Amino acid sequence: MKLIQESCENFAGLLASKVPVPGGGGAAAVAGALSAALCSMAGNFTLGKKKYADVEDDIKIILEKAEKLRLNLLELVDEDARAFEPLSQAYSIAKENPERDEILEKALLNACQAPLKMIENCAEIIILLEEMLEKGSKLLISDVGCGALLCRAAMESAALNVFVNTLLLKDRDEALKIETQTDKILNEYSSRASEVAYKVTKIVRGK
Repeated sequence: MKLIQESCENFAGLLASKVPVPGGGGAAAVAGALSAALCSMAGNFTLGKKKYADVEDDIKIILEKAEKLRLNLLELVDEDARAFEPLSQAYSIAKENPERDEILEKALLNACQAPLKMIENCAEIIILLEEMLEKGSKLLISDVGCGALLCRAAMESAALNVFVNTLLLKDRDEALKIETQTDKILNEYSSRASEVAYKVTKIVRGK
């Protein structure tokens, strides 16, 4: 059974228990999926309202993109879990085994892929949330703000799961390439998510 098919209660229980997956990566992907869902919620409550008729086509496009990203992130929960098994096995190989370094290097690189995809997907969600804040129903702005905060947390959590693996890579050039790619996205989009949340906070607090 896929992890994403577990109930919320069971998933949280697994996360809390002494099992290797899900872990931080899976939790990050779920947070990202929830942020996309909140964006969609705001959009769905906007559709059909006369007040927002002039942006209805834009909202429909946002909804289509947000749904794709939500599903992508849910799939990444299990993709991240699948990458952990070969990494766990690689760590258990005896250090005197001449093949250990090569196997571990490959497993570490593979373990970076799911969280990297999470970061990329979250960046796209933040763009959608920015547009939703501008065009969506003002009654749903708190949900847009919550989506931005969740997305930032998801992105930053996924980045930690990248860095914990690049730290141990023997190929430092490849490690630097991955870290630079991660930092570039993180530095831009984390601040953009914070800006969305800041704007929402000012509105809901009447400032």
